[in-house]
Amino acid sequence: MDREVLRALLEDLRAGRVDVDTAVGKLRDLPFEDLGFAKVDHHRALRGGAPEAVFCPGKTPAQVVAIVERLAARHPNVLATRAERDIADAVAAAGLPHVYHADAKLLIVRPEPGAGLGLIAVLAAGTADLPVAEEAALVAEALGNHVERVYDCGVAGLHRLLAHYHLLAEANVLVVVAGMEGALPSVVGGLVDRPVIAVPTSIGYGASFGGVAALLAMLNSCASGVSVVNIDNGYGAAHQASQINHLIAKVR
Repeated sequence: MDREVLRALLEDLRAGRVDVDTAVGKLRDLPFEDLGFAKVDHHRALRGGAPEAVFCPGKTPAQVVAIVERLAARHPNVLATRAERDIADAVAAAGLPHVYHADAKLLIVRPEPGAGLGLIAVLAAGTADLPVAEEAALVAEALGNHVERVYDCGVAGLHRLLAHYHLLAEANVLVVVAGMEGALPSVVGGLVDRPVIAVPTSIGYGASFGGVAALLAMLNSCASGVSVVNIDNGYGAAHQASQINHLIAKVR
């Protein structure tokens, strides 16, 4: 998008439709825009393939609205993560086109669904893990990937996972979300020859230590090809999965 803006600006400058001072003013905001409380990174999509996402905790609704408004002026599918209802209400009041997924606490501003590249499979061990799994699935879709979901397939009933083996084997990359003892990614990693991104969740009884037990289990996985993101970090897992999936699509 920024390449198109720059090309149009240069054409306007050459044609005399804008003066030098106006062009300099527009160029100043191309890399980032300083709002005082935030520096909005407009070049994130050029460097990383997706616009900057907004992490909502710690920000006021007005601050989130100001940031996503600037980003959405240049990009579709602007993501606001960990967005509570008051954030969604503020975005709605500002008149910004959006969709809010309450379970995943994910806000997508200026949503533009696409056909989706390749295949990312998102697995959740239990129903209690769905908020994190849905964050991962929805973010992956917003980043332009085809996503299939396999939910409530934890190791306590392994037949539920094996029933979807063909889908797992077809996916370019798998995001596997689990709490409790965090065993599911290791099982999946032993079944397929595809990258597995493990996401520990904070679900579990006292000895799970808010997801630390699952995190350590996943870090100590004996299955090859398993990488691990932080506790409850569905967004990070989806972004990594998207990069892998898009690289495979380029090769093909």
